[in-house]
Amino acid sequence: MLSCLPINTIERARPLLGTTVTIRVQAADAALAHDAISAAFADIARVHTLMSFHEPDSDLTRLHSAPVGARVIVDAQTAHVLRAALALSALSDGVFDVTVAAQLVAWDLLPPPPGAIWPTPGAGWRDIHIDDDNGVRLGQPLWVDLGGIAKGYAVDCAIDRLRAHGIEHACVNAGGDLRTLGEGPHIIAIDTGETAPSHRPLLELGEAAVATSSGRAHVTDDHRASPHVHGLTRSSIGRHDCVTVVAPQCMHADALTKLVMARGAASVDLLEHFGAAAYCQDAHGNWSALGQSSLGAAA
Repeated sequence: MLSCLPINTIERARPLLGTTVTIRVQAADAALAHDAISAAFADIARVHTLMSFHEPDSDLTRLHSAPVGARVIVDAQTAHVLRAALALSALSDGVFDVTVAAQLVAWDLLPPPPGAIWPTPGAGWRDIHIDDDNGVRLGQPLWVDLGGIAKGYAVDCAIDRLRAHGIEHACVNAGGDLRTLGEGPHIIAIDTGETAPSHRPLLELGEAAVATSSGRAHVTDDHRASPHVHGLTRSSIGRHDCVTVVAPQCMHADALTKLVMARGAASVDLLEHFGAAAYCQDAHGNWSALGQSSLGAAA
């Protein structure tokens, strides 16, 4: 006689990466699910510790504290994310640039790194040099902020860990940067950042990653800058817009939201390069779509 084990849905949350990270798993074995979730959270916590802008022992803090030109050995994961960020900078001609931290500090959106030399005006992504053994040198004083790409990478790491534990159906959500595991359909609501939205847009996904960025929640009467910075002009972008990107990898989806904010329709080539699509809402609530993706559809 055959029997079917009940499927358990287990969801847990932790404060990490500057937001609340939620992991939801469906599995017949509850103990297995909890073990997998704990391991996934450990991977996310490791990324947080390594790539935090303000944690005293992070790779970035060590890099900012080192003399200019000194070789600083960073963890292989940090080096991987830095290489991915530099590749995006090259593809976008510097529109995406992780050396914009000085602007965020000046706008009181990040705390200044203790003891670090103030960045040189004009320093940028081309001043970051990484060798094959994960040694990093800075050609000029600058501050690196991986907040626009590392959160997505942490989500990818968590999904890989869940899969390695035998989990077949899950969702990892780090404050709007998320990735699904399993065929779905997964119904995802987009948080547009509007104060009183008339409706909540939905995405129907298979196995995919989604990232949403908007400056709306940060723009107030007292604070006019969004946390997103154009790498070339160093100006605030996306103050009244919302961009959602669907891509195979959350690291790329995370970074591409900022590129779409900055470049608009000129981002189509980059979206297609990463097999991604973008859904954009302007300040008047109008929606448009860029690129094509087989991973999901808007509803």
